Amino acid sequence: MKRIRNFFRYDNIGLLFILPAFCYMMFFVGYPIISNIILSAQNVTVKNLVKGQKEFIGLENYITLFGDDVFRKALLNTLTFTVACLVFQFLIGFLLALLFNKNFRLAKPVRGLTMIPWMMPMTVTALMFKFMFSTDVGIINYILRSAGFIKENIEWLTTPGTAMIAVVAANVWIGIPFNTILISTGLTTIPQELYESASVDGANGWQKLTRITLPLLRPTIESVLVLGFIYTFKVYDLVYVMTEGGPVNSTHLLSTYSYKLSFDMFQYSKGSSVANILFLILLLVGILYLKITMQGEED
Repeated sequence: MKRIRNFFRYDNIGLLFILPAFCYMMFFVGYPIISNIILSAQNVTVKNLVKGQKEFIGLENYITLFGDDVFRKALLNTLTFTVACLVFQFLIGFLLALLFNKNFRLAKPVRGLTMIPWMMPMTVTALMFKFMFSTDVGIINYILRSAGFIKENIEWLTTPGTAMIAVVAANVWIGIPFNTILISTGLTTIPQELYESASVDGANGWQKLTRITLPLLRPTIESVLVLGFIYTFKVYDLVYVMTEGGPVNSTHLLSTYSYKLSFDMFQYSKGSSVANILFLILLLVGILYLKITMQGEED
């Protein structure tokens, strides 16, 4: 009884408040992760799953995956997709943030409207872009043909060379508001006196950008890029709705390939192994983000 009373002292009472959240995270996050790791070390298919025969094979699934051409293609596609999206999202978001940082009448309303792509359900956005990039009735081909850039319709979603461009464009459109809002918030923390002093000293716009804006925005830029990487690297529903990983695996990402292995080919262990590789990469990036955040607080 004495130990119980000691536990309920004032300095331990905070543990009781975090206990529900801890139990929730362990049940809905911790258990699936551990279960998926165990599943990846077994040979589980639709045949032996019904019979309950689960053979332990260790790291064999991972070794097999790295010899799989489709997996290597999916890994390369994921990196390409993520880097391309990050570059365009950040550049466009940065330019819009600089624009909305100016004082003009419609700055706040227009900045609010830019959040619409971020708030729309991912499936709705994917269906919208799938229709826009349609070969026969898509508005993209109509605009390009009307402007004289093309003479025949481009088969955006059924050609390996253009399908990735289509899904990147869709994801960039979704991610621009995220970059714009965070960078705009970072810009508001920069004292205007610095720009006024620079103007007095004869600095031009480019010098203000490179000598004041970018250095002081470094913590914000790092956070935007790392969070953008985490968000983009795990994209699934957008690509699955638009292309299902095709054509010819040209848009397969780690997330879509994991789904295909698990629920189309019924190779549950291999699918979980792909998911674990995806999780490991994101975990490393998350640790990097925490390290950057802690260094920023120390500085």
